[in-house]
Amino acid sequence: MIKAPRIHVIFALLLLALPIVPLEAWARIKLITLPIRERVEIQLDHPQATLVEEERIVPLVKGINQVDFSWANTRISPDSLIFRVLNDPDSPDQAVKVLSVSYPPNENSLVWAVSSTHSGSAQVRISYILDGLEKEFHYRATSTHDEKKLNLAQYLRLKNLANEEYKESSISVGFGDQLTRSVGIDETKDLLVARYPEVMVRKTYTADLAQYGYLDATKKKLKIPMHYVLKNDTANGLGKAALPFGKTRIFQEDGHGGTAFVGEDWGKFTPRDDEMSLYLGVARDIVVKRTIARKERKRINGNLYDYDLIVKYEIENFKESPVTLDIGETLRGLRAELGYQNQRDVQWELGPETTLLGKPDGEKSDADHLLFHVDLPAKKPESKPDKQICKLHILMKNEW
Repeated sequence: MIKAPRIHVIFALLLLALPIVPLEAWARIKLITLPIRERVEIQLDHPQATLVEEERIVPLVKGINQVDFSWANTRISPDSLIFRVLNDPDSPDQAVKVLSVSYPPNENSLVWAVSSTHSGSAQVRISYILDGLEKEFHYRATSTHDEKKLNLAQYLRLKNLANEEYKESSISVGFGDQLTRSVGIDETKDLLVARYPEVMVRKTYTADLAQYGYLDATKKKLKIPMHYVLKNDTANGLGKAALPFGKTRIFQEDGHGGTAFVGEDWGKFTPRDDEMSLYLGVARDIVVKRTIARKERKRINGNLYDYDLIVKYEIENFKESPVTLDIGETLRGLRAELGYQNQRDVQWELGPETTLLGKPDGEKSDADHLLFHVDLPAKKPESKPDKQICKLHILMKNEW
């Protein structure tokens, strides 16, 4: 903590100087401990550093003053300290300048030599980097009963391990409104940063062997994870700023005035116009069986081969509502199923026997990963779901 005010007056030296020092020179050197803070701003927008700016009213005398700033156990970075004098419109004739700074030995303190043309008070700003003020973001997401929208609340968890108390401080996180809060020593508190009502959300179901694996490998049944996908743009109710990384607790309205806990996931750092995906669990009412229906090899030259592959998906939707299933395939993963373990780019073509409707998703597919969207009809009441069979035909070139 910053030490209590102290004023050092060395009477012996003054008495010795009395015969030889004129009366008007006695006040030219004065040691001033800083008074209480008039204003404090804590800036948390940098991921690794916390900037603190304090404003204080310091009494000065005409001539040279020594301003003493000390901290006992506060985790201040000494090299970052900056002392600035703010212009006072009520005292335009008073000129205040910082002449030098010194560091007393074996002390957590420093002394600024400050000159003033007049006696009076001056408003100063002291800036420094503070360690130990830990911060992390977290979210609470509550979806509507039909899972079309959700209300997103964004919180900042602040833990003060800096060994200094900051009362009624203005806290800035780099976006949104500034918050005014007191932060005590060793205190942890959650601050509501922003609320985003009625954010558009898309629920996805994904079958991707390389990314999520099998639910039952013996039966070739794929794991089908579910996600809420939020796009960080104004059209979907967000887009004011990037969404920081943070844990998200997910709830769903139960249709009777209450909410049910769905799960939690870590939301990635999401810039504007990007998407945040929140994991909800594994779907049990969508079954996808994936098999290699064709694997033909054609020798080109020496140990160089082309492959003709068909991946078959047998899909059943046990839900009484239609959904869209995302099917992903990784070309290097297909190569590994052939027994080739290398990281070369795969030369491939989409074969004519592909029955997945439409082309691969242009935004989410690349040279190694394909993503298709398959619409699944709802299961009819009191009946078994229709089995939908889709095929992906891949012609793989020049493998060795």
